[in-house]
Amino acid sequence: MAPGGFVPFEHVHVAQDEIFHVERGEMRAKVNGQEKFAKVGDTLIAPRGIKHIAYNDKDEPLVCIVEYQPGLDHYTTMQCFAGLTLDGFIDKRGLVNIPRIMYLLKRAEALSLPRPAFAPEWMFRLGMEFFYRVGAALGWESLYKKYTHK
Repeated sequence: MAPGGFVPFEHVHVAQDEIFHVERGEMRAKVNGQEKFAKVGDTLIAPRGIKHIAYNDKDEPLVCIVEYQPGLDHYTTMQCFAGLTLDGFIDKRGLVNIPRIMYLLKRAEALSLPRPAFAPEWMFRLGMEFFYRVGAALGWESLYKKYTHK
């Protein structure tokens, strides 16, 4: 993560723990409202179901190995996020297009689900269902095939 960088939004991993192994730099994180710090050699865990966000407040890059336990289908989830990013389906803050990512995650029946912390589970699921129907009507299946190779 670049100096001054941060994860674009506070989020929750529905079914996975997110584990940060700091290899270079120092990370500040907010985990369930509590500030935590991790330096080289430290491991910081954001348990599943708990809201969190990570920051790099330092003047040097932050390098972490990020692990998800259990792994589930995280690779497919990241293919969809990266595909949308590379194809320019992002806003000025760098966030991926919400309707499209929700379509893709629902279409993939993804178990590796990050959801914004401000959205309750029921609202997130309702949004996925709504945008799945919108995406199906608008022909977003081609994005799913492109990003997942399925």
